Amino acid sequence: MKGKQTIWDMVRSLAVIGLVVGGIYIFIPHDDDGDPTRVVDYRVETITARRAAPYPLAAPVGLAKEWRATSVGYERKNAHSWHLGFLDPQDQYVAVEQSSEPSDKYIAKITQQAKATGRTQQVGDAAWERWEGEKYDALVRRGEGYVTVVTGTAPFEQLGAMASALEFKQTPAAG
Repeated sequence: MKGKQTIWDMVRSLAVIGLVVGGIYIFIPHDDDGDPTRVVDYRVETITARRAAPYPLAAPVGLAKEWRATSVGYERKNAHSWHLGFLDPQDQYVAVEQSSEPSDKYIAKITQQAKATGRTQQVGDAAWERWEGEKYDALVRRGEGYVTVVTGTAPFEQLGAMASALEFKQTPAAG
């Protein structure tokens, strides 16, 4: 019967396959309401980056467990840039960005073209510059030869909460 199959045979075969796939979907448990966010542990990367960075590296201490770290990275060749991304308790994005490239051009790039407002926001004992943009807002703190930016979709209140949790530390490289 080779070569004698009809389109009707193909339709019946596809129907059987569809029933099997449907049965698997119905009977295999799945959670459509689960949070798809992948949480990362940034402790090891923080320790490593603090040894490599030419500036005091910022990482949060004492954040509530509702803050979830989603990304972390340090690149020497890219102006010693440090990135730590979070989702806040309201699922808004907040990132800590640092670099030995403290220019306004760098800040505009990582804040999705936010602009300086000329205003400041007091966080602890430091005044942070406020930047506003269509996508991201930001708090900017300039240091000696580096810049720290807390940016994201979260409101300034949450950006300030992250900025106040930051601990600036530098660990000398071994050797």
